[in-house]
Amino acid sequence: MGHRDMQRTEFYRGLVNSAGRLFSTTGFTLVEVMVTLTVLGFILLMIFGAFRLGLSAWERGESTKEEFQKVRIISQLISQQIKSIVPYKIKTKKAEGDYLAFEGKGRSLRFVSALPIKGKQPEGFVYVVYEFKEGRGEEGGRLVLYEQRALNRDFFEDELKEELAILLLEGIDNVRFEYYQEEDPNKNRKEAWVEEWNAREAKEFPKALKMTILQKNGKGKGEEFPITLMVSLPAYRFEEVRTTPTRFGRRGVQRIPQQQGY
Repeated sequence: MGHRDMQRTEFYRGLVNSAGRLFSTTGFTLVEVMVTLTVLGFILLMIFGAFRLGLSAWERGESTKEEFQKVRIISQLISQQIKSIVPYKIKTKKAEGDYLAFEGKGRSLRFVSALPIKGKQPEGFVYVVYEFKEGRGEEGGRLVLYEQRALNRDFFEDELKEELAILLLEGIDNVRFEYYQEEDPNKNRKEAWVEEWNAREAKEFPKALKMTILQKNGKGKGEEFPITLMVSLPAYRFEEVRTTPTRFGRRGVQRIPQQQGY
């Protein structure tokens, strides 16, 4: 081997040793540390965001579940009270004569029931009023209940006392009542759901009643999930009860069957 080859070999060995010393140096540069911390921060931020999003969705689901549970329970109570409607006649001295205590409108309902909601034990017939009241801004409306014993003769003409109002639902968009009108060719009446029912004029109850509760949208942009309650009225076909004298001086009961009206 010549002198030049030996020099060339020593030169390559020096380069290899220098490169080995260069790349075997321990530790990271400042740029590498900053890049690593930035990537790690983004990963932690994504994990925290996903966790927070899942927690928020779970809380909304629980809140919605509680609201629907409350609406379902109240709907069952309302259904039971409506099914317990009695054909109560209000005595009046006006020329129109006695009339059935039932008046239904689009956002309110009035009747007499044998089942009170406010009282724990039945205390006779109760005068019941359901009414929807609109809220201010994005608060949503309220469904309130007025309930009192049917003692006065003309309680249908009395004004409702606000101190007797019971809040049933709040934060709702609307409550709509509809009344089923049966077909009657003699009265030129077609089968349909109507928005109002005045028993004073119709002289009868509707065959069924439908109540629709529109939940307030979380963003305040109208209704979201409507909840519909449909109830048939057993008092639609009722028997008028009259007392008649008997042989022994006691009063007997005479039932006069009524198919519709009275």
